Amino acid sequence: MVKWTRPKCLVAVAAKMCHPLVPLVSGNGLQHNSQVRERLEYAAAWLLLKTFGVLPRPLARFVAARVAALLLWMRPRPRHAAMQNLNLAFPEWTNKQRRAAIRGMVRQIGWMVAEFARFPRYTKKNIERVVLLDGFENFAAAQTRGKGVIFLTGHMSAWELAPFAQALYGYPLHFLVRAINNPRVDALITHYRCLSGNSPIEKNQSARQVLKVLAAGGTIGILADHNTLLSEGVFVDFFGIPACTTAGLARFALHTDAAVVPGFLHWDPALRKYRLCFEPAIELVRTGDDVADVRENTQRFTRVIENYIRRYPEQWLWLHRRWTTRPPGEPPIYRD
Repeated sequence: MVKWTRPKCLVAVAAKMCHPLVPLVSGNGLQHNSQVRERLEYAAAWLLLKTFGVLPRPLARFVAARVAALLLWMRPRPRHAAMQNLNLAFPEWTNKQRRAAIRGMVRQIGWMVAEFARFPRYTKKNIERVVLLDGFENFAAAQTRGKGVIFLTGHMSAWELAPFAQALYGYPLHFLVRAINNPRVDALITHYRCLSGNSPIEKNQSARQVLKVLAAGGTIGILADHNTLLSEGVFVDFFGIPACTTAGLARFALHTDAAVVPGFLHWDPALRKYRLCFEPAIELVRTGDDVADVRENTQRFTRVIENYIRRYPEQWLWLHRRWTTRPPGEPPIYRD
């Protein structure tokens, strides 16, 4: 199960930016325009997916990368956030290096949209042409423990492709999802995500189902690299800055003794393929102090994520305002 946090789906974001603006009015007119907007967003998302889905893969990736660059140019706020994030994470870099990382990130985002559109065309027979597994013995060893596996991952490269490919390789999982506001677009995106055999779990109703999956020896995937609310997270070090990070992963692992296996997708330019790399399960800290154990294990998980980002900085989603939630009393980092 992969925890999908904002941006919920870049196809949905693109759909919002592609339809004509609908004027807001009051009363029944507002409801009517809301329905019109939903239909327009759905039409844009459907057309985007179908168009990229029928194009030859190299052309689809090329065009999608250009569209992603155009959309980012149209939205200066996330572009500025990306530069500020890179300033915080790599203060020793030049602005030229940061701009190059952003260009690489945008290209990865565009490629992911193209890959997402091609999900109906990927099968068990052809997935090796797109995604290779590295270190799969680490995931297999964790499975043999029989207590479930928590798949620790992040918004690296074409992150939507990671759980999809894993399922095609014969190891389907459940994903924790926060529904997209537009129900039509949400149904479309969920349909694509589940084509390989994965199953969704609604985020607001997740705890009991997550425990049930782990108790049955299943796999839960969690994207643990995004900002979270103060009430839902703990502060740990991320690139030397306190970052509010989901505590749910550590709590689930400590409660169930499930193995936490890091798994990250990255693009290998030499092979012209993606690699889905699994590392050995992370050893959990258990001191008997629940609060301290949750924080220490969350720090361990976050350190693994940071190490991957440092290895492939141009493939992480720098658009996200990772340090939005601040420790009480500290000033905000992001200023519009």
